[in-house]
Amino acid sequence: MPLLGPAAMLLSFDVMPEAVTEHDHWHTHEHLPERLSIPGFLRGTRWVALRGGPRYVVLYEVASLQTLSSPDYLARLNQPSPWTTRVMPHYRSMRRGFCAVGGSFGVGLGNAALLLRFKPAQGAEESLRRWLTQELLPQLPSRPGLGGAHLLEGAATPTMTAEQRIRGADAGVDWAVVVSGYAQPALDDAAALGLASAQLEARGARDVEHTLYRIDYTLSAPELG
Repeated sequence: MPLLGPAAMLLSFDVMPEAVTEHDHWHTHEHLPERLSIPGFLRGTRWVALRGGPRYVVLYEVASLQTLSSPDYLARLNQPSPWTTRVMPHYRSMRRGFCAVGGSFGVGLGNAALLLRFKPAQGAEESLRRWLTQELLPQLPSRPGLGGAHLLEGAATPTMTAEQRIRGADAGVDWAVVVSGYAQPALDDAAALGLASAQLEARGARDVEHTLYRIDYTLSAPELG
């Protein structure tokens, strides 16, 4: 499967406008390398919104859910660097989810992505998962302009840490679908992909949100040497 592990951490957030330039410099040159140096972190990708919001999404692909509660990861979260301590108060509306990869189809990583966040209605989890992973998502990567389609399911609740206290308590993530590709127009029409709000709601999804993103920066663990 194209995602590099069976679990992932999905973050979405805004940054105060006056801090965007420093945030991107810090995130590229300190934060992503710091995270990818932790055992079990495989790849981190920062996305910036083209349509909708919040401005940023960051996806970390990890070796297991246990990676996200490991002593190495928690040590970093509880001992933020001076630069991290300066940047994180500018964060707004953080959502942070520890997710199981419910399904991952296609190969490679496109430069644009449509992100959907939603909740499964009570009792609809299994039928919604089956429809997404057996019917809808497997056929999307082969379409012109696309390359990958992934279901992420919130599977664990992050603990409070020093970093979280700096930026404020994080909201969680229920389920998310990420459809990526090499041609943004192929992602513009959610209905043509079968992913419009009404189409998902008919299958048992609630509170559906759509945002279109582009890759801003990506880093994998082997690149750190």
